[in-house]
Amino acid sequence: MFKNLRKNVSRIFPSVLVSLLSIILIAGIVMQPSSAPASAAGAGYWHTSGGKILDANGTQVRITGINWFGFETSNYAPHGLWARDYKSMLDQIKSLGYNTIRLPYSDQLFDAGSTPNSINFYQMNADLQGLTTGLQVMDKIIAYGGSIGLRFFLDQHRPDSGGQSPLWYTSAYPESRWLSDWTMLASHYAGNTAVIGADLHNEPHHIQGATTGACWGCGVTAIDWRLAAQRGGNAILAVNPNWLIIVEGTDCYGPGGVVEPSAGADCYWWGGNVEGAASYPVQLNVANRVVYSAHDYPHEVSDQTWFHDSNYPSNMPAIWDAHWGYLQKNNVAPVILGEFGTTLSDTSDTQWLGALKTYLGTGATGISWTFWCLNPDSGDTGGILNGDWTTVNTAKQAYLSPIEFALDGGSTPVPTTPVVGNTPTRTPTPVVTGPTATRTRTPTAGPSLTPTRTPTVGGPTATTPPGGACSPVTSTITAPFTYDGAGTFCWQSSNLGTYINSWNTTSVSVNGMNATNLYVAAGSLPAKISGYWYVSYNSTASYGHFEAK
Repeated sequence: MFKNLRKNVSRIFPSVLVSLLSIILIAGIVMQPSSAPASAAGAGYWHTSGGKILDANGTQVRITGINWFGFETSNYAPHGLWARDYKSMLDQIKSLGYNTIRLPYSDQLFDAGSTPNSINFYQMNADLQGLTTGLQVMDKIIAYGGSIGLRFFLDQHRPDSGGQSPLWYTSAYPESRWLSDWTMLASHYAGNTAVIGADLHNEPHHIQGATTGACWGCGVTAIDWRLAAQRGGNAILAVNPNWLIIVEGTDCYGPGGVVEPSAGADCYWWGGNVEGAASYPVQLNVANRVVYSAHDYPHEVSDQTWFHDSNYPSNMPAIWDAHWGYLQKNNVAPVILGEFGTTLSDTSDTQWLGALKTYLGTGATGISWTFWCLNPDSGDTGGILNGDWTTVNTAKQAYLSPIEFALDGGSTPVPTTPVVGNTPTRTPTPVVTGPTATRTRTPTAGPSLTPTRTPTVGGPTATTPPGGACSPVTSTITAPFTYDGAGTFCWQSSNLGTYINSWNTTSVSVNGMNATNLYVAAGSLPAKISGYWYVSYNSTASYGHFEAK
């Protein structure tokens, strides 16, 4: 993913002097015009044909990109702008060889009062200063990215900035709002060929034992994701017929759209199971627009039985074929692997990524993908950027670089030292919202997510710490520490590492400071109380998460 982009550049030279032309003609030299260069790959809007994505000239193209999240959080802006200039980050994305950015957002981004925050204006991001809406920041990101040849597709990652939802709507953000936000965006970016499509909703999934989560093909209007994708896709295409409509899978699918394993459903990653498209395809009013999408992760995100198969990782291609790859391989429709990521923390992870790299293929005929993610503050995968938001994780680069695909167009930025924050001491380190609350990817069937470390309830003798701290203390923790699940705890710690992070929680506080569903760098934590931080954790969700690393 990090090689320089190729370009087919046509140069039109100025007219030569009339006298020189006369000399050439007199000399009897016959000038044969050179053949016209091939059309630039990626020109104009894109469409599909069978399992291919084609540009406006009919040239086959392939998305090989990266996720850059933040618009979907309560920062209402891409993460990292507290440390870097946005143009420098986009230049780096381009120079690393990516051709597309998947840009997550929440519907809450467009509410009055959702003001972009945690952006550093000291010697950087000058043209973002004074912007009051997330859409204005998005416009700047897309305008500059498009000028250097990057493409974008937008991703409704969740309705509100607090956490992921199984459906594309909630009571606070109903389907009508989902549709109106999508049509607003489609109209807003109409005519801008840098924006190529819409990822309608991130990781729809069912809720085990309930009837309120997503299905595919069950025919119930309120929960059938395939029917909703048709409504959403048609609404978008009515105002912007040029966009690709990217439709993720669900998690569980069985005959007739059943979602429970006891009824015959096969379960996989949230958004990763597109088996239902074989029997219940997404059909839109504009032909050649559907691209199916899946997400896939290694055992470090959630350990599953297939990672322990005696034939692992050779068993994985058949699993990928069954859940999503068959659509492109059988020339039904193109597929994009919209999320996949890893910290490469052990041999199993490296085997998984190596096998996936081979499976995705190379060149224009390979399967499209957007890696999760650019951001280093993704709690369970890390990012392509290291924790300094500047240097690159070269181990991940080595896997992705050979399977990138270069588009033409735009200008290749001259390699420069990234513009990094040089914040004066008077500027406080921002407390920034953490990564998207979609990181719990446990398939609803199969092993449950095992916390890295579960605190022992009833650890040290219960105490009543000084004001600002929780009590009674249930256990003592130290970084690195991870907890996943429901519960109410008061953890005492003298070492919380370099940051804390949480998602899908009801409340989290540290020495009385609110840290609910937030990424908080160590430098932004409050002072210790008698040598300790006291972390109050409360979640009613089995997928609540807290980490200190």
